[in-house]
Amino acid sequence: MKFDHVVHFIEGTPEGAVSFWKQQNFHAIIGGRHENWGTRNALLYGKDSYIEWLALEDREIAESADHPLTQLLLHNGPGFGTVCFRTSSITELNQRLTESGFQTSGILDGSRKTDDGRLIEWKMLFINEEPSARLPNPFFIQWNETDEERYEGLRSVGAIKAASERITLDRCIFGVEDVEEASERWRDLLGGSLQLPNCLIEFRKLVGKKERLEEVHYKNAKEQIVYEKGIYRIR
Repeated sequence: MKFDHVVHFIEGTPEGAVSFWKQQNFHAIIGGRHENWGTRNALLYGKDSYIEWLALEDREIAESADHPLTQLLLHNGPGFGTVCFRTSSITELNQRLTESGFQTSGILDGSRKTDDGRLIEWKMLFINEEPSARLPNPFFIQWNETDEERYEGLRSVGAIKAASERITLDRCIFGVEDVEEASERWRDLLGGSLQLPNCLIEFRKLVGKKERLEEVHYKNAKEQIVYEKGIYRIR
């Protein structure tokens, strides 16, 4: 299992996100439209993970979608929402989590249509829960291609540049009220360790605010960028 992406909810548009990050000299792109969920996104790819800035496009569709991410977006407002891990065996993962006592969504199909009309598809798995001030559980994704195939396709359409593959994720820092409980639960979710091949999951004590991802750190970064209530140490 590897870290796949950060989900960062924004009040602005994907075009605004792309403009902001291009001004910071990063190669952000428009992702596409989730037609059944009422959302659109912008993306910033790194070496083997990415950031998704997710925006509400059609509130009526989003409110009727009954999808975990749209429910969290509507509850959360702008700022970091959750994170996603990728697996090559989502059926076996669902079985393991169910046997460990987690109630899951079952395997869901996902897709988005890019601005040039391409359809990108995947499978997802969520832990059943109502949006709240507690830290959302991560969710899981299985792409319909291998990592190598997917990245080659992203290079071919210009979504990834050479500089993108020098952006290497280091760790994600979450603020929680009970560090020990959160650490134990996420170890169970992730198969035993908070140190994944491409990211360290770190928890720190939080008092008086909602539990959420607080900072995203990339290797060798010395400066931080604050965007829509999210802190990135990326430059």
